Amino acid sequence: MRAPAGLRLDYLPAAEYRAAGWPDVLGIAAFSGPPATSAAPGADAIPVAEVAMPLLLGSADVCEVWRSEQPVETGERNRVRFRRTETLLFGCIALAESQIGPAGNAQEGGSLQSATGQAYREICATLDALGYPHLVRIWNYLPDINRDSHGLERYREFNRARREALRECGRAINGNVPAASALGAASGSPLVVYFLAARTPPTFIENPRQVSAYHYPHQYGSHAPVFSRATLLRQCDSLMLFISGTASIVGHRSIHVGDIVAQTRETLANIGALLQEANRVEPAAHFSFATLAAKVYVRRREDLPAIRAELQTVLEPSTRVIYLQADICRQDLLVEIEATGITPLRADA
Repeated sequence: MRAPAGLRLDYLPAAEYRAAGWPDVLGIAAFSGPPATSAAPGADAIPVAEVAMPLLLGSADVCEVWRSEQPVETGERNRVRFRRTETLLFGCIALAESQIGPAGNAQEGGSLQSATGQAYREICATLDALGYPHLVRIWNYLPDINRDSHGLERYREFNRARREALRECGRAINGNVPAASALGAASGSPLVVYFLAARTPPTFIENPRQVSAYHYPHQYGSHAPVFSRATLLRQCDSLMLFISGTASIVGHRSIHVGDIVAQTRETLANIGALLQEANRVEPAAHFSFATLAAKVYVRRREDLPAIRAELQTVLEPSTRVIYLQADICRQDLLVEIEATGITPLRADA
C-alpha cells in the first residue's frame, strides 16, 4: 500500500525489505522471528518490534515496514527505541515478565501488570521528553492473553495496568485515546508494544454500531480498555486512517459465537461502518475497502479458508493482507481484523 506522500506502510517478506534497502524506514514489526536488517546501510539503528506470532500464509517471516519521506533521526530513551521525523515518531519496547520481578497477589497484580505499567510509563516519558504528545496508534502483544493469573484474566490485568499508567502520566483514558490492538503472543515471549505518535492530534473515530471500548460495562473487567475504534491523521497531502483491532461485537456484546463465517462478516460490517464514519467526520476523506491494508488474527488455524473467502468478497485482489495465528482478547471471538488506509486529500480540502 502506497501513500501519496508522508507515512507509508508495507507488508513484505524480510528478504524483499532487505533488497529494497530503504533509507527512510521509521520502524519495523517483525512476525515469526527478527528480520536480518544488517544488509541495508544503517539498518541496525532501525527500531524493530519482534513479535512471536505464527504466520499462516506466505513466507516464514513478514515485516510490517513503516516509512516516511522525511529525514529520520534514531534514538533510545530508557528501553524505548525510536525513530522520528519532524512530525512523526515510531517507537517500540519489549519487557520480559521474568525480568520484572516476582508475581504479586490478586490485589497487587503480577508480573504482566508490572511490565505493562513500566512499558507505558516509559513510552509516555519518551513522548513527553521529545515533544510528540499525541499517541495515534498502539499495538500490544502479550503472551497467554486469555489465561487466568492471580485470580484475573491476563487481558483484564493488562487493561488495569494500562489504564492506571496512562492516568498516572496525565493521559486521557477515554475520548481522545489512540487506536489500538491487543493480541495474545506465544507463551514465554515478552510483552511487546510498538506505537506511532505525532506532534499534531489525530481525529478520534468511534463506531456507531458499538459502545466505545472505554465505556464497556464492568462485566468485561473492572478497568475498561483504553482505545478508540479508529484514528485519522492528516498529512500534507493525504489522510491516514488507523482502524483498531475489530471483531464481531455489536453494542458491547460478542455475537455469532462459534460461527466463523458470521463473525467474519460482522467484523467486516464494523470496519465498513468505521470507513463511513471517517468519511462523515472528515469531509476531505474518501476511504473504502479498496484503500486498506489489513492484518488478520485467526484463533483457530482451520478457520483460515472461511475467513479468506469472506475477505475476498470486499477486498481488492491487490490488497495487502497478512494472516497471523493469535489468541484474541475475548475467548468467544475467533477472528480480529485491523486495517490501515491511506487516501490523497481532495483537491478542494
